[in-house]
Amino acid sequence: MTGTENEILGLIAGRRERRPARDLPALAQLFRCLSICTSVEAAETEDRIWGAWMHHPHRAAAVALDAATRDIAAKRYDIAETRLTLLLRSAPQYAEAWHKRATLYYLLGRDAECLQDISRTLELEPRHFAAMLHFAEILLGEGAAEAARFAFAAALTLNPHLPRARDALSDKA
Repeated sequence: MTGTENEILGLIAGRRERRPARDLPALAQLFRCLSICTSVEAAETEDRIWGAWMHHPHRAAAVALDAATRDIAAKRYDIAETRLTLLLRSAPQYAEAWHKRATLYYLLGRDAECLQDISRTLELEPRHFAAMLHFAEILLGEGAAEAARFAFAAALTLNPHLPRARDALSDKA
């Protein structure tokens, strides 16, 4: 395991003691709801969490993140990377921008850069279950099954409606 991977494991382990950079009461309420809602309600609640994460008080930052997200979906990876890097220079506290760039690096197989951005995402938003899932997938690819199980389990404490995490834990990943 690398130093960055150990750092991320520490961030995940200490997630309950840290407050998100944007500690919005509405987001805390959505996480409470997600933990108890049915699977039917979970999709809507998760969408609302993603909406809160994508939001930024400066409209230009949210527009840039939305454009980069569309670029990733259209496989315009070089454009997405440029947009996200510029966005992060101007909005370094924007957790979801770090996560989107981590996702981009994950898709490109640039795991070291992905891990750096996952770390920053979890520093800013300790409840980011998707960042934990990406981290667990990287760990699985490296053969670090026990650490991956820890990350999958942590993600499930935040969002019990993650089939990939449940499947990984039931398969004894």
